[in-house]
Amino acid sequence: MAYIDDRWWQEKKDPVTKEVVRDAKGRPVMEKSSRYGKGDRYRVRWKLPGGKEDNKSFPDKQHKEAKAFKTQIENSLRTKSYVSPKAGDMKVREYAESYKNGRSPDERSRASLDSLFACQVYPFMGDMSLNEVALDGTVIRNWLAWMNNVSGIAVNYQYQVWINLSAMLDAAVVDEKIHRNPCKLGTISAPKPVQKLITPWTDEKLQGIHDSLPPEHQVVVPIGGGLGLRQGEILAFNREDINRKDMTYHCRLQVTYINGKLKFKLPKGHKTRIVPISGGTLHHIDYHCELYPSVEVTLPWGENDSKETHTANLILPYRGVTAWRGSMFLNQIWKPTFSIAGIPYIKGDDGMHALRHLYASHMLASNVSIKELSVFLGHSSEAFTLKTYAHLMPSSYGRARLAADTLFAPPA
Repeated sequence: MAYIDDRWWQEKKDPVTKEVVRDAKGRPVMEKSSRYGKGDRYRVRWKLPGGKEDNKSFPDKQHKEAKAFKTQIENSLRTKSYVSPKAGDMKVREYAESYKNGRSPDERSRASLDSLFACQVYPFMGDMSLNEVALDGTVIRNWLAWMNNVSGIAVNYQYQVWINLSAMLDAAVVDEKIHRNPCKLGTISAPKPVQKLITPWTDEKLQGIHDSLPPEHQVVVPIGGGLGLRQGEILAFNREDINRKDMTYHCRLQVTYINGKLKFKLPKGHKTRIVPISGGTLHHIDYHCELYPSVEVTLPWGENDSKETHTANLILPYRGVTAWRGSMFLNQIWKPTFSIAGIPYIKGDDGMHALRHLYASHMLASNVSIKELSVFLGHSSEAFTLKTYAHLMPSSYGRARLAADTLFAPPA
């Protein structure tokens, strides 16, 4: 059981007998206590299973809130889901910083998570306590409105922020800071991401961009479109990782820019992979290397192991001395090419990732399986590959009709 004390009023006692003074109806007569008008008025008290007492205070004019809290405590004690309310007094910002320390140690992932919380969570609720956020759905609903009306970020990014905040609040429940995750209340709906179907470039567009690139950079098109590499993997391309006997490329490196420093590191998700390389793609790479020799580049190593630096012979060096920073290549080389080619640049569709999408579409058109394509692209799962590219798979209607005809032959 829990109890509510009114610390501003007390039962009046007879100065001689010390007994409680009662009115005509037998009710105790109340008088002001020595604490009247000082500090919080109501104190909810309850006993923990081990016998220790805990309490929480509420100011004047919050008797209703104190009663609601008393009921909440009694219910949690009865259902054995009790969490000390004082544990949730920690600020959201303070807990989130601790929470992030338990996430991926990858520098780039951490930088992305830091930015997400700093820009989309802390401005609205960073200085609120976990208890305030978890009390009901009010804070989360108002935060969703804030992301729409004040922050103004796209709904797909809103969904990513939601996922990360909800994961943090799940951790707070496990750590017994709060008793529930308000993001999971039935009265609240998560932002609904928009699934944008990928439209691969036409072969004509690919050729136009290739021909309009500076000659020393034209090789990015056959590397990206012929091997399905990501931008950082293209900029870290090393011809020594080609196995000419097996006609494969060992993708094991990318260039990243983290906290103001260029670094080499493993591909996304630490997934190195073997990708088949065609004779035509290899010809373009060899032709480029005849005209523009590779440059040996040493950069800090971006993985959390004992290795400090890594050296690679890059076929796409920046000014012949180091690696390209991805955003610089995009802004200085890639985007201006569209103007030269007379092709409008569409943000979100025409980055270097478009070469990867074109590769995937051609693989599927040639009946490469989703399972194989997922491996070639270095995806985290076949399900992700299927979700991304299912609409590009060749229609199976004709094959389905032929299969049915083997059971039920049409009339001759």
